[in-house]
Amino acid sequence: MDYNTLSPLAMFLNAGPVGKAVMALLLLASIWTWVLIVEGVVAVTRIAKSARSARLGGDVGVLAPVAEAGREAFALDLPDETIGDKRARIADHMSRAAREFLTKAEGGLPNLAVISSVAPFVGLFGTVWGIMTSFAGIAQSQDTSLAVVAPGIAEALAATAYGLAAAIPASVGYNRIGAAFARVGQQVAHYIEDEALLMCSGHQTRARREREAA
Repeated sequence: MDYNTLSPLAMFLNAGPVGKAVMALLLLASIWTWVLIVEGVVAVTRIAKSARSARLGGDVGVLAPVAEAGREAFALDLPDETIGDKRARIADHMSRAAREFLTKAEGGLPNLAVISSVAPFVGLFGTVWGIMTSFAGIAQSQDTSLAVVAPGIAEALAATAYGLAAAIPASVGYNRIGAAFARVGQQVAHYIEDEALLMCSGHQTRARREREAA
């Protein structure tokens, strides 16, 4: 076996069956991590852009379900309801729709947390297995030279590297995207407050004009 190169492919090919299984699992976890990170970044960008546009009176974009919830609440007239009560009801209705929407948009975030916490332990399993392989090689050959223990040690360190390659991006992505979702949630909340106020202000103006006309 050739251990002269440190490329991920060479480390995978030179590993034993268990080491290959561990590395393959961690490689899939790493690919999945980057897919989730890209999805999270795209979702945050689209929501933030829609919130800014909506607050400026433009297209609501992906926040259409939230805007629709506000229109439904506004269309419902309750007896003896004041303008303040109506605005609070509209805001509450839109907030519930926004929470549901953001929860769906954050769908991959918990998976990043799982990968960031589990991947190092999967890599550690490969590390322990590689060290066990080294000791088994020593026992079989009754030789403690570096040539005997090197393959097992190399496999152990390769598994550790694969585990860190999956865990580090997942951990950074989880924290950064989670913080971004918190910020964009505040922008959506501001949009809801502005929209509820705008709806009720227009409704109050129309009601005043109707009374004056009468």
